[in-house]
Amino acid sequence: MSLDPDIAALLEMVQAGTESGARIPFPQLTAEQARADFDASSPLLDVDPPALAYERHLALPMRDGAMIEARLYAKQEPGRRNPAPVILYMHGGGFVVGSPDSHQPLCRGLAEDSGAAVLSVGYRLAPEHKFPTAFEDAVDALAWIGRDGPAAGLDAGRVAVGGDSAGGTLAAALAIEAKANRILPQPVLQVLAYPGLSSRQTSDSYEQYGSGYLLERSTVEWFFRQYLRDDSDRDDWRFAPLAAEDLSGLSPALIVLAECDPLVDEGREYAAKLRAAGVPVDLQVYPGMIHEFLRMGNVVADALQARVAIGQALASAFRAAGERPRPGMERQGI
Repeated sequence: MSLDPDIAALLEMVQAGTESGARIPFPQLTAEQARADFDASSPLLDVDPPALAYERHLALPMRDGAMIEARLYAKQEPGRRNPAPVILYMHGGGFVVGSPDSHQPLCRGLAEDSGAAVLSVGYRLAPEHKFPTAFEDAVDALAWIGRDGPAAGLDAGRVAVGGDSAGGTLAAALAIEAKANRILPQPVLQVLAYPGLSSRQTSDSYEQYGSGYLLERSTVEWFFRQYLRDDSDRDDWRFAPLAAEDLSGLSPALIVLAECDPLVDEGREYAAKLRAAGVPVDLQVYPGMIHEFLRMGNVVADALQARVAIGQALASAFRAAGERPRPGMERQGI
């Protein structure tokens, strides 16, 4: 399958900007410069829906005493009498760039399309915060939903985890952690959009799409140099969920991939490994798309179509969870 024509035109513009010096690749920037560049370019690519009726800035406590930024999006204010299902969303950006700002359009769209609340978390970034800080922040955000979510009008019994790119990595690892740590809210769905999942980047898709398709191999290597403490971290499932030995009993997964993405092979491999472990998987591969396409609503229609499909999958998962008896309900005659 060839590239979508609009995606091909975007890649030509990116290449021209690089050759002219107007665009500087991330490996030639500091982390702070890369973050500013990423946030500045995001509004040019995506369509930002109107502000929702309920948008709230939060500060979530982490295990080391730090507070991280979070934003709660919902079509209407959640309440204790009618708590809202919620998706805990981790943004992409290679663990180095990205923010709730860069992913606001996506999170607003998911809240609109799913009818659920979306909690977008600003987990701490590398190189200031090395592995496994981002993962631990995600775990602590999920714990916050279980502990304090009901007071914020969130239904801790109807939680999904999701993310794109590095955020998808975190969501996959969070689903594994939740199975082992039953104190955490148990996700009803994990939404993994073109996640990084492998310890080593040696797949055929890396060879085919690792240069000239927006996500460059050199950029991935730069991200990982910022994030990992040493090479042994690569084999930790919290960084590379494919390294996990046992994936049985995990939440059902919606895996959204782009055909022309260096990460597509490891996404397919993870889907196969989940299925082999008995985990229900909905694998959707968008032809002609590239990494980050979900945030390209100004470029290609598939971005918004995929967003709607994710919203529908979330709504379905939350609806099914709401129809199941809660623990203790039969005992109480409810």
